[in-house]
Amino acid sequence: MVARGVPAMAAVAVAALDLTESSNWWRDINRSPLWQDRIFHLLAILYGIVAAVALVQLVRIQLRVPEYGWTTQKVFHFLNFIVNGVRCFVFVFRRDVQKLQPEIVQHILLDMPSLAFFTTYALLVLFWAEIYYQARAVSTDGLRPSFYTINAVVYVIQITLWLILWWKPISVLVILSKMFFAGVSLFAALGFLLYGGRLFLMLQRFPVESKGRRKKLQEVGYVTTICFSCFLIRCVMMCFNAFDKAADLDVLDHPILNFIYYLFVEILPSTLVLFILRKLPPKRGITQYHPIR
Repeated sequence: MVARGVPAMAAVAVAALDLTESSNWWRDINRSPLWQDRIFHLLAILYGIVAAVALVQLVRIQLRVPEYGWTTQKVFHFLNFIVNGVRCFVFVFRRDVQKLQPEIVQHILLDMPSLAFFTTYALLVLFWAEIYYQARAVSTDGLRPSFYTINAVVYVIQITLWLILWWKPISVLVILSKMFFAGVSLFAALGFLLYGGRLFLMLQRFPVESKGRRKKLQEVGYVTTICFSCFLIRCVMMCFNAFDKAADLDVLDHPILNFIYYLFVEILPSTLVLFILRKLPPKRGITQYHPIR
């Protein structure tokens, strides 16, 4: 009986060993400089494609309505081009970025595009808020000053944290910086939920036969869901990033985590939103196309 049990136990041990080895693929890829470069270069390619799409759309809008200045739509696509272009550049030279000194320069190159991403999509929230209040005959004079003020406060606080880190790099300030950005991401997610939800409900009350109602309803619903989800995921991930070294996004040996994170919080949402909002503005004569004042 013991003789029969030995082969069975050996088989179980071999199976367990195979399972353990197969589960180490994540660790092996993370530790491989070759795979690190491959994944970071793949991220650079994806960001480059999104940047190119945003630039092409910006050019198309300019050719359609050259008589207007920097409209909300143009600024939105321009900022998308800048954010994704900078991300592409950073990931192409990711290994060199990791060597930059002082270390605060690394934080700025990795985090500044995230702030610009917040501004880009906060602009979309502003646009929806203007449409919502205009439809309800409520003054929108205070919306743009509020938008500029909120962004200025966010940038000033983040830059102040960077300067303090430069002066005295301590781990508590790094955690505070990441938690601050988690809070900013949560604020953006709630902004989409508030004004995207309000606009969606308002459009639902329009008559069924209203021209373009169904398409606009789907557009607002999809973009609200996508942007709320991506900023909420960013908020949760930044909290883990702040307190768990295994979730650190600022190091070279977490390429898989970087790929998953940036794919779901920036690349995929930007791609979907650019696709959903691909429609060109109406030609001259339509008065609802507002320039940035």
